Amino acid sequence: MTTVSYLGPQGTFTEQAAHALVPEGFQPHLVSSPADAIAAVSSGCADAAVVAVENSVDGAVTATFDALVGAGVTITAEVDLAISFTIAGTLPARRFATHPIAYQQVKNWVEAASPGVEFVPASSNAAAADMVATGEADACACPHPAAVSRGLPILATDVADHERARTRFLRVEKTAVAPPRRGITYRTSVAFTLPNKPGTLAHALTEFANRGVDLTRIESRPTKKALGTYVFYCDLIGHASSPSVAEALAAVRAHAENLEYLGSWPAAGDEMRDN
Repeated sequence: MTTVSYLGPQGTFTEQAAHALVPEGFQPHLVSSPADAIAAVSSGCADAAVVAVENSVDGAVTATFDALVGAGVTITAEVDLAISFTIAGTLPARRFATHPIAYQQVKNWVEAASPGVEFVPASSNAAAADMVATGEADACACPHPAAVSRGLPILATDVADHERARTRFLRVEKTAVAPPRRGITYRTSVAFTLPNKPGTLAHALTEFANRGVDLTRIESRPTKKALGTYVFYCDLIGHASSPSVAEALAAVRAHAENLEYLGSWPAAGDEMRDN
């Protein structure tokens, strides 16, 4: 059976994403961070990892970006999940636990329900439920199954300060082979570094624009090698083998210090079309 590494403990939103991305079933390999999940694939401890990459409220999950580069892994699938929370425990509370990203999605509700509450960060939303179960916190925001499985009192369900909040998750495997193009929308992701010269980023982005390649996201992260140096992450619409995308990537590669292909995969929620 496939071994899948993802953020634990049992009951996280990432676990829900894993069931959506590996529907045939899998052996869980629970870890404490997206970086550990990707490292498990890189080292051969897991066949695949499922990691959160961005959400519609707090933006990019930077730990995932940092872990992808140089790991020798490839993104092979994605899923978008609607996110809302169950509030469990007791209110008013002195200490309220959840993951820091989740807190940004329930902060207004929590402060209205329990003014002056102390926020206690948890490594995951399911870990926050464990904190309530062990008395480390009075209440938490977590996925509903995490609260139920731990027998916590349910105070509210479907809590979200921002309606229609969604999180995108990726399946990552140790393979460099992109799935063959079919008549659907694909997303391709690359990471590159550029010479520290005026106009280099603008020139790189122009290579995509001139070929009609739609960039859906660009993020920058420090290289951790020198101050003011960055890795640029780009998501774009289209398969890496399509002529326009292949030409754009080749043009960027010619000017970049380094360009790493991170994968081409079917985009979630998009209508069928040829790329």
